[in-house]
Amino acid sequence: MRVAALALVVAIPACRDTIVVGELQEVVQLKAIPNRDLDLLFVVDNSGSMADQQAALAASFPRMIDVLGELDELPNLHIGVVTSDLGTSGLDGSPPAPAVGQPGAGVCSATGDDGVLQHANAPELAGSFIVDADDGAGGRMRNYTGELRDVFAHIATVGETGCGFEQHLAAMQRALANPANAGFVRPDANLAVIVIADEDDCSVLTPSFFTPDTSTLGPLQSFRCTTQGVHCDQPIDAVGDKTGCTPRADSAFVADVAPFADALVAVKGDPRRLLVAGIVGDPDPVAVAPRTINGELQTALVPSCTFTGASGPETADPAVRLSAFVDAFPGRSTLTSICSPDLSAPLATIGASAKQLLGDPCLDTTRLVDRSPDPGVQPACEVVDIRDSAPDDPVALPSCADTASDCYEMVDDPIACPATPDHLRIRFHRTTASEDTWTSVRCQLR
Repeated sequence: MRVAALALVVAIPACRDTIVVGELQEVVQLKAIPNRDLDLLFVVDNSGSMADQQAALAASFPRMIDVLGELDELPNLHIGVVTSDLGTSGLDGSPPAPAVGQPGAGVCSATGDDGVLQHANAPELAGSFIVDADDGAGGRMRNYTGELRDVFAHIATVGETGCGFEQHLAAMQRALANPANAGFVRPDANLAVIVIADEDDCSVLTPSFFTPDTSTLGPLQSFRCTTQGVHCDQPIDAVGDKTGCTPRADSAFVADVAPFADALVAVKGDPRRLLVAGIVGDPDPVAVAPRTINGELQTALVPSCTFTGASGPETADPAVRLSAFVDAFPGRSTLTSICSPDLSAPLATIGASAKQLLGDPCLDTTRLVDRSPDPGVQPACEVVDIRDSAPDDPVALPSCADTASDCYEMVDDPIACPATPDHLRIRFHRTTASEDTWTSVRCQLR
């Protein structure tokens, strides 16, 4: 969502007589009237082998909240968790196929968890999702007792006995529409969807995908998801390395990724109010090789990354489809690897992206041109207010050194911006602003 422009720039009060001409690119975009409401939906893979990753998610979650806490105030949060288990159902609305798998070891049955928010393991939670918001009197309104980290750990630890055909994107879509989750998504709130998975998406179009007949789709194993859901430069069902892999758009059995991105935008009506993140298997490399599965030699995906978890060696498959879904939200997304026993860094990255969604005023000065020999980075920037109702009539916001009316200043704020070397933050002073005004900060980049 970068915008290139040619402009005359008067940026820093200490050097306000300096005029810079050059190409500017958008580095920050935020609402003039900040919206601190944030709905966080975690889609957690609950198939076999996910116990360590769920534990890492629970242990690392406080790092994400710490980053969000760097804002002037902690956002007004709704936090919910759904699983990837939709049983043997498909998107076409047909009756689910007969159950497959073994109870207690990855059974797929009926509609599975049906996108319902998980809370059975959290007796301290009064409701199906976490509420932690400003109460308007200097405190917080919460629907749980104890610590936020503990109640999140309880709802995020969803087990590993769910369906091994993980329908991450369909579960997300179902969660946002299921009446059982009423009240979770607030109409005016920002929305972040975070997928935690060690296998790629396998959102099924029709329950006939689960047929035991192997003549068309091959063995009833996860490789069906690959052959029906992914296209590469080389035949996907042949042994060997693959290049140019993308989601299939023509499969009769596994859904294309693009409609899920469109549906998510439709929920909010504005992609600027969305964040999409994935902590998943590395999308590359993609390779196919013979592997022993349930005691039988079959053609299967080769894991794209490995690590040692609390229970021993762990692997994750290439997330080609989930990576493409995340990429559908440029400037509003983050993709990180699940192949680590510690997920603090990925969750901190997601927290930083959520800060930007909410209107993070911090500038990463490592990317910016320094136009002055004075100590610190003196960036060449302009600040412009743009109303959605008048997109062709931008209004430049002056430096506070030049006016006493609506203006901006750049200040050193290590509390709000601890992660950036110069801790440079833009602070706005306004008397009025319309609800449809967005402020764009455009700077010269190195």
